Amino acid sequence: MALNGILPLWKEKGMTSHDCVFKLRKILQTKKVGHTGTLDPEVDGVLPICIGNTTKVAEYITDQGKTYEAEVTIGYSTDTEDATGETVETDASKKVITRAQVAEVLLQLTGNIKQIPPMYSAVKVNGKKLYEYARQGISVERPERIVRIDSIELLDDDQRWIGEKISFNIRIRCGKGTYIRTLAVQIGEALGYPAHMSRLTRTESGKFSEKDCVTLAEVAELAQNGHMDDILKPLSYGLSAFPFLEIEQQQVFAVKNGQVLARHAILDEMGFVALTYKGQPVALYKNHPEKADKMKPEKMFGFPTADEV
Repeated sequence: MALNGILPLWKEKGMTSHDCVFKLRKILQTKKVGHTGTLDPEVDGVLPICIGNTTKVAEYITDQGKTYEAEVTIGYSTDTEDATGETVETDASKKVITRAQVAEVLLQLTGNIKQIPPMYSAVKVNGKKLYEYARQGISVERPERIVRIDSIELLDDDQRWIGEKISFNIRIRCGKGTYIRTLAVQIGEALGYPAHMSRLTRTESGKFSEKDCVTLAEVAELAQNGHMDDILKPLSYGLSAFPFLEIEQQQVFAVKNGQVLARHAILDEMGFVALTYKGQPVALYKNHPEKADKMKPEKMFGFPTADEV
């Protein structure tokens, strides 16, 4: 029987997201496995993995909000903007930074902010990834982007930090495409010092949090014992950002064949609506680009077997 579902994986340090996918394909003996947003090798945390037919909703999980816990270190910057890189700039002066100063900077960086992706990133410029340019020692102009920071919370209780090198911990809730490494650098710049991100953990991705997750070793044990259904989440989890609408029996033929339907007012709230049959998602519809009173399929997920319909 084909394996389908969303696996809330806890990615451990030292592996790329692709490493996780490669190992899971072997463990689960299926090729249809995809991750929902890259985590750097030195970052651990929540990495939802889509298996089987749920790979169709991977992009929507990727688009959902994320929560991270990061350590920001003030005193020197690196070429990768994290602790793995070579030092670029150092400020060895004795620093005194107050909690009020940090809180003000975090507030300034909340909302829609501008970021320039780091050179060591997978963002493409002229069809080539930035880190490929960086490894060749080539500097290219990087496209500025707007990212959404929902909140930044200072996790430490200190009222002030004193020293040549200062570190503090923050929790960030943000939208897709945010570079926490770059945010750490921006925090340092706003405080007047070079800085980098010295540690990072992703604690939430969409509906998934740390408490939901299993490690690769735990997945292997579950698979060996035939208990994967205990941890896999259904397709509906990947569509949780959208409204759901149960179709009527007379609409089954049209939806099953991907036909255009009369537009539903629920699309006023969101750009998509997940159509369900007997409570199960069967299609994702969106506004028709040319017919204002119609909606058309974006993704088809399949219906129950013929005898169930």
